[in-house]
Amino acid sequence: MKHIPYRAALAAWLIAASLPAAAQDERPAVKYKFDLPPSAELSYTVKASSHGIPLSGNGTIGWQQGGGKYTLVTEARSGMFGKVLEYRSEGTVDAWGLAPDTYYEKRIRKGAGTTTFRRDAKTIDLADSDSTVPIHGGEQDRSSAPWQLAAIARASPQKFVPGSEWKFYVAGRRNADTWSFKVVGTETVKTGVGDVKAVHFSKAPPKGKGQQVDLWLAPSLEWYPVRLVFMEEDGDSFEQLLDKVVKK
Repeated sequence: MKHIPYRAALAAWLIAASLPAAAQDERPAVKYKFDLPPSAELSYTVKASSHGIPLSGNGTIGWQQGGGKYTLVTEARSGMFGKVLEYRSEGTVDAWGLAPDTYYEKRIRKGAGTTTFRRDAKTIDLADSDSTVPIHGGEQDRSSAPWQLAAIARASPQKFVPGSEWKFYVAGRRNADTWSFKVVGTETVKTGVGDVKAVHFSKAPPKGKGQQVDLWLAPSLEWYPVRLVFMEEDGDSFEQLLDKVVKK
């Protein structure tokens, strides 16, 4: 009997060592209250940089939820290149909030890829990797994460004070890791619908590598994102500034 704890520990270590690196990441395990924002079509002015080339244009976020399902489509266009970006997240709503089934991503000069959340098998198949990531509950993709954050803020706005952090396990095309959104403070954002008070969130890349994300969510506008800034590891950037909101 003295050897059982040692053998159990050894077995656990061997199992962990055999998993992909993403699967060994520490997972947030908090099940927050949430209140999904109403369906809406949001229009944005877009500024971007791709391989050092500045781009400008317009974009939309189509957010549709109801009947236990959701669809989230982000598109951006420039006068020079046409469509420069398309993200699509689709799935259901479960006890954790948004539960993606698929995440599609296409950026200018990059091939398209789809990451699939196989909930029957409890694994995530990454678009650009042979590795799979286990599903434990609450996992998001790069498009759904900001809207999951907005849904939690709508349910418990009093908890979103400067310095507070909100963590999600997020899958992209190549890997999955923990995103930690820290509340920076409340700021005024000049938008197409006027000056709007918005809560600024910042997500730094884990270990200094990956995608930097800054979000401004407006409590007076259902906590919709009024400004979003994404900085990719390869130097590409993408910024959206709200022009108009049409609730559906």
